[in-house]
Amino acid sequence: MEECPHYGFKPLVWVISFFHSIILDRRKYGKIGWNVAYDFNESDFRISFRLLGLYLKKAFDNKDEMIPWGSLRYLIGEAMYGGRVTDDLDRRVLTTYLDEYMGDFLFDKNKEFFFAKTNEYNYSVPSQMNHEGFFTHIGDIPIINSPDVFGLHANAEITYFTNGAKTLWLNLISMQSAEGGGGDGINKDDYVMKVAADIQERIP
Repeated sequence: MEECPHYGFKPLVWVISFFHSIILDRRKYGKIGWNVAYDFNESDFRISFRLLGLYLKKAFDNKDEMIPWGSLRYLIGEAMYGGRVTDDLDRRVLTTYLDEYMGDFLFDKNKEFFFAKTNEYNYSVPSQMNHEGFFTHIGDIPIINSPDVFGLHANAEITYFTNGAKTLWLNLISMQSAEGGGGDGINKDDYVMKVAADIQERIP
């Protein structure tokens, strides 16, 4: 976080981290999230991080007042992450996130920038721009995020919860034995009940 002296570097490290998290988590909504399930990974983030440092270091050395937003959005959205995207509508969603997240509005002192606002939490850039401040801010973010954070309608969660429940029950059914027992081996039903009871005991 200290490798680039440009004033915009640390806030933009948070921005691309948040962006990376959003596009990964969007997959849990199935076809509502992405038309195609893309394999975005850490290498996309790390290269975007390096590009960010490279361009901002150059802007700092040249004493450029303007951040090269167009180049950064293109390289991160079209080249790095966008290189995996095959669907035109998915590409539009990806670039829209960057348009909404990256701009001079991040540094507007008269109006605080928010990635999203919900009843539970307002998603913003940390006020303390260091490693400790970032981790404190991460700890404050709710573990469960509503579809509003992703720019989706609240009903998007219905599909997510439905699929989660189906997966849970199908896995339980696949572990269920065809017969009630009778052999020397452990009964699968008893084993499942034992595991379930153990999990319940461990939950606070």
